[in-house]
Amino acid sequence: MHKPALPLEGTDSFQDQIRIVLVETSHSGNIGAVARAMKNMGLGNLWLVNPNSFPDEASYARSSGASDVLDRANVVSSLDEALADCVLVMGTSARGRKVPWPVIAPPEAAVAASENAANGPVALVFGRENHGLSNEELQRCHYHIHIPSNPDYSSLNLAMAVQVMCYELRMHFLRGLEGGEGSPYLKPMTSPGDPGWDVPPAPVNDVEGFFGHLEQVLVDVEFHRRENPRQLMTRLRRLFQRARLDQMEINILRGILTSVQKAAGAKADNKTTEADPKATGQDNGHV
Repeated sequence: MHKPALPLEGTDSFQDQIRIVLVETSHSGNIGAVARAMKNMGLGNLWLVNPNSFPDEASYARSSGASDVLDRANVVSSLDEALADCVLVMGTSARGRKVPWPVIAPPEAAVAASENAANGPVALVFGRENHGLSNEELQRCHYHIHIPSNPDYSSLNLAMAVQVMCYELRMHFLRGLEGGEGSPYLKPMTSPGDPGWDVPPAPVNDVEGFFGHLEQVLVDVEFHRRENPRQLMTRLRRLFQRARLDQMEINILRGILTSVQKAAGAKADNKTTEADPKATGQDNGHV
């Protein structure tokens, strides 16, 4: 009926305690898309309250390799069954309430979920595609989660809403890895010296050698005059300093400059040869 699932690797330590609950989902393809969103972020505990159609081929087709999440899904007939043993329940809601209810944003919801998961199951509840959760269902929740989408077009696809929450849970988990130092996957790699860069940064002496070489080449090709420098070298220095060159990049640039010098020198020699009859063995037009 469906392709074998890829293993659920790299799951969060609390992933089985975080329960994604979908209430009366109309389209089974959305269930598959939710399973994919969950597995992307290391979650695998899916509960389905009275789905219109499940399991079926559409849900497995949309899961794209997350069929193991669907295979493990708990299908129940009421929200009460899905929440009975939970210690914390949070439901997504885009609508204002006549009676104010505690509302938190996705990052804070992720923190609350992960902290309370140590005490028992935590449920994140998502409503129907067309009108979300009812007032009665929302009143079963300790908190309402509001995703701050565009107020002029605030309705999110079910799987997208689940993805937002699963992403926030994943980020919170990664930040807590390695004794509080966070996951290396969260650390930027933008320049030489950052973990993961393949070549060490160029030392100052090599960079200064490059600048000297560059200025000489620009003089050789008559683009730059030392007696009237204006701000050319200052601006070029700022450009290359901003790039934070590594050692290999310096070597490449020096190689390019050397090739330009050779080409410019050969061209100059050809001009000299053509202009000097003695250099070509010619005298007054005779060989």
